Amino acid sequence: MTLWFVFALMTVAAIFAVLWPLGRTSRAQDQGSEVAVYKDQLAEIERDLTAGLILAPEAEAARVEISRRLLAAAASEPATAPKSNVKWRRAAAVLALAGLPLVAVGVYMPLGSPRLQDFPLAQRERGSGSGMAQSLENLVVQVEQHLEKNPTDGRGWNVLAPVLQRLGRFDDAVRAYRNSLTYNGESAERRSDLGEAISAAAGGVVTAEAKAEFERAHALNADDPKANYFLGLAAEQDGRKDDAANIWRALLAKAPADAPWRALVQSSLARVGGGTMPALSDETIAASKDMAEGDRNAMVRGMVDRLATRLKQNGDDVEGWLRLVRAYLVMGERDKAMGASADARQAVASDAERLRQLNEGLRTLGLGG
Repeated sequence: MTLWFVFALMTVAAIFAVLWPLGRTSRAQDQGSEVAVYKDQLAEIERDLTAGLILAPEAEAARVEISRRLLAAAASEPATAPKSNVKWRRAAAVLALAGLPLVAVGVYMPLGSPRLQDFPLAQRERGSGSGMAQSLENLVVQVEQHLEKNPTDGRGWNVLAPVLQRLGRFDDAVRAYRNSLTYNGESAERRSDLGEAISAAAGGVVTAEAKAEFERAHALNADDPKANYFLGLAAEQDGRKDDAANIWRALLAKAPADAPWRALVQSSLARVGGGTMPALSDETIAASKDMAEGDRNAMVRGMVDRLATRLKQNGDDVEGWLRLVRAYLVMGERDKAMGASADARQAVASDAERLRQLNEGLRTLGLGG
């Protein structure tokens, strides 16, 4: 009896959901805030993946689902309720009152049963992943068809471009970003996004064309983080490591403490030898002031060697391992840094929390997790 009472309540709720719009006046739906929320969620997923808070398969599934919702919000046109007379509204209300319960009972009787077993979780996960991906592809096609008919829809190009880039359709993303610039106007963010898409299409190489876009973005906003990062990357790829280090140091100096891209810039800086040595105590700094450069380097080398020896005896110190790896990177000894990271993982393998902290720290140094 309780089950049928619940079904009755659900039916009333469904009928109310149908009748409610019939009693309201039409008004346009503003999708702008929805789009902003979904974009923020995509950025948050990237931050969580970089920080190691979620696994790559979970991140990919979340990206697909949020991108699907983002495209759905962008593709839907502002809708208005049709103007109707009182007779039409009454007929619709009667149809809802009588039809919904009959349809619900007719569908439930042959197909539904409270005694049916649950669908296996593994099968649901396999089905949901492919279904979301297919749904996202279908929404991309729908938005592209909409933009073919409405090529001046700047907001549509702005939403479509990052989704195409995440799907690996870099050439199409470049075209979408160009159209976004054409119909939305100049901005440092759009120029940087276009440059990033051009670089992605070139396999990660900052080409002359991509560099020109980053320079335009820098001219519009000298503090644009993406433009500055890729300009540093262009300098590194050209063999100008000192210039790259200077660009990235300036970027970090102005960066907020919680900037999601700070770890990426720090690891890039360490890669070109622009990091800093492990912190020394005040007494050590005072004692090293009058030393020759060679003696000072020998002193630092001795400290690093002692730290490595201590960690071999007691490997539970995650911060110590990270200091050791960072020191090797700064000294240009990447092989030793890789060896130390492997030793560190082995030392804390039995402690899940320490291993998580270690992998997160190693990712910030560009050694993966």
